[in-house]
Amino acid sequence: MQPRTLVLLVVACALFMENLDSTVLSTALPAIAADFGEDPIRLKLALTSYLISLAIFIPASGWLADRFGTRLVFRLAILVFTLGSIACGLSQSVPEIVVARVVQGMGGAMMVPVGRLVVMRTIPKAELIGAMAWLTVPALTGPVLGPPLGGFITTYFHWRWIFWVNVPIGALGLIFATLYIPDVRGAMRVRFDLTGFLMSGLGLALVVTGATNLGLAVLPGPVILAMLGIGGLLLAGYWVHARNHPAPILDLGLFSIPTFRAGVLGGALFRIGVGATPFLIPLMLQLLYGLTPFASGMTTFVAAIGAIAMKFAAPPVLRRLGFRTILTVNGLICALFIGLPALFDLSTPVAMFTLVLLIGGFFRSLQFTGSNSLAIADIEPDRMSKATSMTSVVQQLSISVGISVAAMTLEFSRLARGGGALAVADFSAAFIVVGLATAASVLIFVTLPKDAGQEVSGHRRKLPADPVTTARER
Repeated sequence: MQPRTLVLLVVACALFMENLDSTVLSTALPAIAADFGEDPIRLKLALTSYLISLAIFIPASGWLADRFGTRLVFRLAILVFTLGSIACGLSQSVPEIVVARVVQGMGGAMMVPVGRLVVMRTIPKAELIGAMAWLTVPALTGPVLGPPLGGFITTYFHWRWIFWVNVPIGALGLIFATLYIPDVRGAMRVRFDLTGFLMSGLGLALVVTGATNLGLAVLPGPVILAMLGIGGLLLAGYWVHARNHPAPILDLGLFSIPTFRAGVLGGALFRIGVGATPFLIPLMLQLLYGLTPFASGMTTFVAAIGAIAMKFAAPPVLRRLGFRTILTVNGLICALFIGLPALFDLSTPVAMFTLVLLIGGFFRSLQFTGSNSLAIADIEPDRMSKATSMTSVVQQLSISVGISVAAMTLEFSRLARGGGALAVADFSAAFIVVGLATAASVLIFVTLPKDAGQEVSGHRRKLPADPVTTARER
């Protein structure tokens, strides 16, 4: 097996483990809520705390990799992630599992962008779409396999084993990372932007945590408003700081690159719906259809088949049609399949969920590959670590926002009906909202030039025939 293939395999496995844990709890939420005596919707904090932790600590990962080498940071990331998993399995309350998930997120924050950075610095640009397609498979199958795996463990064993199974996987990861991950370092040494890290990290944490708690009786209203206000001020202060710092922790100047801006911001809107789906569907199938955690998780499993199938089709499709056409048309198709469950009721066969997820997984895989590849299409090598950090931050935040938007819509819809148990109408409202958010991504992609990112996609605009050349040929 070639060294590049081994690197891709190790990074893909790490991405799979991290992405798996972002959704593996979704089918176990009712069981954990019963153990802790909590409402299942409130347990979304165990999901979003992990994603928020990723967003906070990801910016430091690029600097750490440039300074200490990708091999050391990648191994440290696996170790911290595994220790966080052990702490999650030992948790006895909601605050404990939230804190343990934050530790897990710290490990994942270093693992994902550093792994991508290794790939981007060892794979030529002409081969990046194929490599990104490989990395897209674990990014898509991890969240899809998470619900059935979590459901199987919860139904036949205990939800705590969801986290303890990461221990042997983490041990193997340390061995393979030591053997195969190259020790790539940045060409330039810059001082760590501690002020920017604190301002951006605290700002993001306060804003997202405050938004996550809207509609839930977890924190008092004034506390939530204070978190949103202070977090907003910190983020505004970071914007001023970044404009005057020679090497800010988050390089906002990257958004001046059209392909990066479209890939990241359009991809963020797209991920709102994608992030909400693994939260909504298992919850709906368990609470309304009465399925076991394992049965509800198996229903979502088929989306992995569609994701893997598209892995082989993505490079030639993007080469033939280009980024703009694919991301615009395919984005609308994805939005349709994300919002389609809004039409379902208790008479809808469970098999219909399976069919929608199977077809939707195919198109979502293409959208992931396209937006991820577009984002790095015009990035210079010396800014690659900054680009991967920024991309990962926005991606994790958008998935967290998707879960929060879905949960808030469920809660507001329930309150509008006068309270009580969740009903079909509540889930319908949530699917409509996240489907519309996904569709909004098209408004960004449609502004791209037709030949955007052609160095990566291989797509070339057909130029009009030269009359002089044509006359000579005749």
